[in-house]
Amino acid sequence: MTIDVLLADDQALVRAGFRALLAKDEEIAVVGEAGTGEEAVRQALRLKPDVVLMDIRMPGSDGIAATRRILAELPACRIIILTTFDTDENVFAALRAGASGFLTKEVEPAELRRAVAVVHAGDSLLSPGVTRRVVERFASRPAPSGSLDALTARELEVVGLIAAGLSNEEIARHLVISPLTVKTHISRAITKLGVRDRVQLVILAYENDLRSSISQR
Repeated sequence: MTIDVLLADDQALVRAGFRALLAKDEEIAVVGEAGTGEEAVRQALRLKPDVVLMDIRMPGSDGIAATRRILAELPACRIIILTTFDTDENVFAALRAGASGFLTKEVEPAELRRAVAVVHAGDSLLSPGVTRRVVERFASRPAPSGSLDALTARELEVVGLIAAGLSNEEIARHLVISPLTVKTHISRAITKLGVRDRVQLVILAYENDLRSSISQR
């Protein structure tokens, strides 16, 4: 079984580079390309890819709007935002639109291929060193969009540690529980809160200031 990928970037050279990198993995197939947000939506609805690599800044409809529109029609599709991190302040909005994570365009070839496999498997890209900085920098603090009241004390603790940038294995060591138990707590929290995945779980934790409350305990 191959993972069908759609490339959306306004620079043909960038698309060609990503296509070449992904071609080295026989389990990944690039099924289409798009140079604008509008074209990305059209291609996604026509090709129904498993994963979309989406640039943010494109002519016309940008990657954030395209992400929102694609996921409204194809909720099972997974979208990875491509960004230049240091300058693109739309990353947080893209994650809230439903993207499963993001990569910088300087990503290592092996990491790009791994990222496609990770999101296709249902996980999200939450690099402790990068995602945490993005959310901290770009997350404005509006009124919380969801309530954490439904979570147990242990689920709250796990979510807070995720927002602090810890991996499942690190959380397991910190709480002296098994990684499988950590995954169970995460799955239950996602279900209770009605969020899409681990990325949106982190966003909700930040909006509720959960990370700081956990770190002060």
